[in-house]
Amino acid sequence: MAQTTTAAPEPRRQHDTRESVLFGGVYGAVLACSMVAALTQYGHTTRASRRYDALWLLVTALASALAHGYAHYIAEREPHRRWDAVRILSEEWPLVTAALPTVLLLAGAGWGWWAANGVEYAAFVLNIALLFALGVVTARWSHRSWPFATLTGAVDALLGVVVVVANAIIK
Repeated sequence: MAQTTTAAPEPRRQHDTRESVLFGGVYGAVLACSMVAALTQYGHTTRASRRYDALWLLVTALASALAHGYAHYIAEREPHRRWDAVRILSEEWPLVTAALPTVLLLAGAGWGWWAANGVEYAAFVLNIALLFALGVVTARWSHRSWPFATLTGAVDALLGVVVVVANAIIK
């Protein structure tokens, strides 16, 4: 009589922290650039409008993280354990974290820490620099050479530049 063995179930694939930081960070920084461009399209530059912009950016980042985490959850075809949804949603922290500097920049303008008019330019520069840094850091984490890491950072930063240029053309 032949013995049958059952293979142990494969462990669930968790996203690598580096992968999550790069994906979520790039997504969050591009989202922040896009939101700032969209929210300032009509020239509302009062302190109250900047506080509103900060709140909407935060809500949008949280909603995007929730939607992305939910998409990961339903895309996994195997049965889920009790806390899998919470674990999967918690892996979306880099997206929200990447948007927080821009939220703070807009909120600071709304609270009078600096001028509300023109803060979108500082937000664009901040997010382009963040995209560059994310590209360089994640490429170096992957043991890429400095020239390759710099190129990766430049390509990531180009995403932010595309948003800024598109905003300038649309206006």
